[in-house]
Amino acid sequence: MDPQQNPFSPGAGNPPPELAGRRQILETAMLALARVKNGRAEKSLLMVGLRGVGKTVLLNEVQRQAEKLLYKVIYVEIHEGRQKKTLAELLLPHLRRILFDLDRGERISAQAKRAIRVLKSFMNGLKLKMHDVEFYLDYDAETGAADSGDIEVDLAELFLAIGEAAKDRQTAVAIILDEMQYLDEKELSAIIMAVHLIAQKSLPLIIIGAGLPQLVGKAGNSKSYAERLFTYPDIGALNEEDAAEALQKPVKSMGVEFTQEALAEIYAATHGYAYFLQEWGKHAWLVAAQSPITVEDVKIATQKAIATLDKDFFRVRFDRLTPTEKNYVRALAELGAKPQRSGDIAEIMKKQVNQVAPLRGALIKKGMIYSPAHGDTAFTVPLFEEFLKRQIPKI
Repeated sequence: MDPQQNPFSPGAGNPPPELAGRRQILETAMLALARVKNGRAEKSLLMVGLRGVGKTVLLNEVQRQAEKLLYKVIYVEIHEGRQKKTLAELLLPHLRRILFDLDRGERISAQAKRAIRVLKSFMNGLKLKMHDVEFYLDYDAETGAADSGDIEVDLAELFLAIGEAAKDRQTAVAIILDEMQYLDEKELSAIIMAVHLIAQKSLPLIIIGAGLPQLVGKAGNSKSYAERLFTYPDIGALNEEDAAEALQKPVKSMGVEFTQEALAEIYAATHGYAYFLQEWGKHAWLVAAQSPITVEDVKIATQKAIATLDKDFFRVRFDRLTPTEKNYVRALAELGAKPQRSGDIAEIMKKQVNQVAPLRGALIKKGMIYSPAHGDTAFTVPLFEEFLKRQIPKI
């Protein structure tokens, strides 16, 4: 069992050796890409799910497939806080690159040149800068287009110009956005309004995004018609059969296998969450002396995997919380893994619901918890309640 040959490499967005259980979601994305490329109206996609289910992995795979279809692709990860970088600032260098690509070719494209001028107007309207230096674009602005300074209006006009340029060049543009729950209200509204305008014109531009479960509610609250513009694939844990395939197929290609009891033990420990399957697979490979990998190997691997997750995956999120926020999540953990009522959490904390409401709001904003139903609260990080119980004494 050579550690250098270990097929499992858990990490943020690292492609697993076997992308099991996601065929239908990828087929949905591929159909949307193909239809948009062919000038057919199609819904954009917003994938939603908890941490560690493989949303980023799926976005990376969609990017690869879009590039095979000769799409012009933009990939942007939106970070919490973003060090004061707005969505427009994150998009700007990528949009500039795309438009200059569209402006190249034997045939002059008036639409591509106009789109570059609209981008200049967009920059001027929002007074965009890059790294505290005015971003230079050697084109005159398109006066009256995307220059109001209101991103909800201007982004739609800019995307319209980009879509028209792509159509003129007989290509398509895919804008891939990860961690979309960190968009503020106006930015998310701007994306929705831009998608609405693009869909009305059947232009070859598509948004494919991902975020935590609260993204669905945020989109609906922003614009009531958002549900008609997007497909919302729910990325959840793998079932036992798919989880077994994700573990067994990579090792079998190397002449190794898990026993059925070992696979069942891993599934019981991980609940089928994709990231955790990779973590357990990695440690089981390192523990086992030979094939097959047994349930005894997995039990030792479980101790090592939990220690690794506690130190890295869970701890990095826990350390971002204030002391009072830590008290809130510990109270939530005390009630169990399922969604819990706000009143029950407040009761454990010996406070009134209105006293803990600001904590709940702050934790939702940080992406630590979400509300699966009105008045309910649950963790966005699977198995986080078990980590909290290990790390913090009972309250």
